[in-house]
Amino acid sequence: MENILAAASAVLGRSLDRPVDLGGSARSSVLRCRAGEDGGTVVVKAYRDAVGFAAEAAGLPFGGGYGPRLLAVDPSFPLVVMSDLGSGPSLADVLLGESARAAREGLLAWARTYGRIAVAGAGRRREWERAHAVHAAGGARWRPLRHAGNALEVLPVVPAGLAGELAELEADGDRYAVFSPGDICPDNNLLTADGLRVLDFEGAGYHSAFLDAAYVRMPFSTCWCVFRLPSGVRAEVERAYREEVVAVHPELGDDRVWEDGVRRAAATWTIFMTLVLLPRAREKDGPMHSVRTPVPTERQLLRHRWTRLLEDLDGAGDGLAAVRQVVRACLETTAEWDVPELPCYPAFAAAHGAC
Repeated sequence: MENILAAASAVLGRSLDRPVDLGGSARSSVLRCRAGEDGGTVVVKAYRDAVGFAAEAAGLPFGGGYGPRLLAVDPSFPLVVMSDLGSGPSLADVLLGESARAAREGLLAWARTYGRIAVAGAGRRREWERAHAVHAAGGARWRPLRHAGNALEVLPVVPAGLAGELAELEADGDRYAVFSPGDICPDNNLLTADGLRVLDFEGAGYHSAFLDAAYVRMPFSTCWCVFRLPSGVRAEVERAYREEVVAVHPELGDDRVWEDGVRRAAATWTIFMTLVLLPRAREKDGPMHSVRTPVPTERQLLRHRWTRLLEDLDGAGDGLAAVRQVVRACLETTAEWDVPELPCYPAFAAAHGAC
């Protein structure tokens, strides 16, 4: 912590003290610090992952006013100093709370915010790539299935056509591209008096609008705060995001284009999370978060993802036959897992029961 404070003070040109650990993650440390006696507070984020640093340092100025302001960057540490958005409930807090109204309003603000960030980033991709190259030192940006082939042995079956289908899904990542902060999970969104504010740009960059849209449909593709949304709420939130991004890509107004794209993005995220979670879930079940409650277990979440994706793919007719075979095999080989179906988010449970 002392090293972080010293480096951040030097690059900001102002002495920082009284650090408060805001939690961070395995990839980064996040501190709220006092900037002198009358300077208020700033947030310092120091990285263990050069990819996350490059994305955030380049991406914060593209936040459309919905994220922190970038105040200083030290690529040698590496770290960034940002404005402090303050404290308040996150979207995860309200979804796990008791107010269906607060949860619905928070979800709609979340969807509109990411749609508006996408609109604000339209036409700026070359600018982004130049900014990212300054910090990335030639490193490739993260994509869900970029290195999937190295991990396929964890799957119960690896059909002959799977590698080709995963390559197609990886290529989909650039179709109808929009700027996105990347990790758009509920806990990365703060509900403030000025509206929803985005906390995390470690995965920032241009990728398919469908990869963000799938976070509504699934919901929350890579997150720990995952339960079921009432179908009417889910459709309303998805529509709110779509109404924004259609300004960037008018083709997304076509229902056939939209449905196929979101379905394929859901397949991308489901395969990715299967590769991440299945090895340890086979050995032992555990909660999706070590501290927060309530949360689903890993086995519970995986079976929900597989069941939902298989229903969607079967309902769509032909396509992604190998992925379908994998998902079906995952369900068959884990049939003995004694886990209940995901319930509704607590905020909606009283009004909507089982969703």
